[in-house]
Amino acid sequence: MLAHCMSLTPPTLPAAAAAAHGERRRLAWFVLVGCAAAAVHWLTVVGLVSGAGWRPLWANGVGWLIAFHVSFAGHHRYTFGDRQASVTQSGPRFFALSAGGFAINEAAYAALLHLGVQRYELALLAVLVGVAVLTYLLGRGWAFAQQQRQAPPHTPAP
Repeated sequence: MLAHCMSLTPPTLPAAAAAAHGERRRLAWFVLVGCAAAAVHWLTVVGLVSGAGWRPLWANGVGWLIAFHVSFAGHHRYTFGDRQASVTQSGPRFFALSAGGFAINEAAYAALLHLGVQRYELALLAVLVGVAVLTYLLGRGWAFAQQQRQAPPHTPAP
């Protein structure tokens, strides 16, 4: 019994527990990568608006373009790396997903600014958090979906 407890190999988890653990790990990476990308996006916007006098909506577009690279690299490698989706498959899909998220982001941000929100940076923060949930769900289910393996061609028996 003691030898079993001192074994160097961890006990195996049932399939459902392993899947739940994998999803928690994926969600944790999503939050970390997403926070890094959101920070890059937000800091770019604040820097361009307060430091260079840009209009918030223009700065938001530049912030998104820069943050996209951080987001894709992190999600491809860490969040969804276990899915082994190729860059040629996931890159265009994630770009389309991110661009769609940006369109929602820009529309919501413009609406908040139009309504007279005084703190553009807080309005952007709220929009970034809201779009993140949608990005996770579509990233997991589509952009970084596991590649379908083609079954070998069926050859009839002689």
